[in-house]
Amino acid sequence: MRTEGVAAAYDRWAPIYDMIFGKVFTFGRAESIQRAEAVGGRVLEVGAGTGISLPQYKRTTRLVAIDIADAMLDKARERKHRYGLDNVEDIAVMDAEALQYPDNAFDVVVAQYVVTAVPNPERALDEFVRVIRPGGEIVITTRIGANTGLRGQIEKALMPVTTRLGFRTEFPFSRYEAWARANGRVELVENQPLPPLGHFSLVRYRKLPG
Repeated sequence: MRTEGVAAAYDRWAPIYDMIFGKVFTFGRAESIQRAEAVGGRVLEVGAGTGISLPQYKRTTRLVAIDIADAMLDKARERKHRYGLDNVEDIAVMDAEALQYPDNAFDVVVAQYVVTAVPNPERALDEFVRVIRPGGEIVITTRIGANTGLRGQIEKALMPVTTRLGFRTEFPFSRYEAWARANGRVELVENQPLPPLGHFSLVRYRKLPG
């Protein structure tokens, strides 16, 4: 996967993304927003896409929304204007693997269905840790691959197709575990399967002090 290819793929998704994925990911979006607002403060939503989540946050929550696909963000800008979302501080084209924000700039990073869509997930996760304050949280909704068995074989076989569409099917939780050990600055606070069928999960990490 390459950044340019992912951006192009999601630019193509922009006109129909909400229609196809809006209902499927409703529960996961609501849960991740709830977790983020329990921490409060300033939230960076990475992979905000069409901005479908933005109106669901409380107006007291300060938001910054980024995505690699500008055509997706055009929809988010329309939403901000339509709903008068004055709490959305900025909507910007940005690479999740190279965030243009200083250390400790946010209280929460929300990444909904995006980690498996970036070319170098561990690099993006490291960036999420960098830009949140100690005690802040990374709230992720993510596809969890089976890794073994028939489902694991199917996911591996589908990878050439899904990569062209802009996401991975093969992504076991052990990859998150290995990243967290290597990073050394986070602790897992939640790993909760989500409907439908538990193929997706809500995963939260807290940044350790120091």
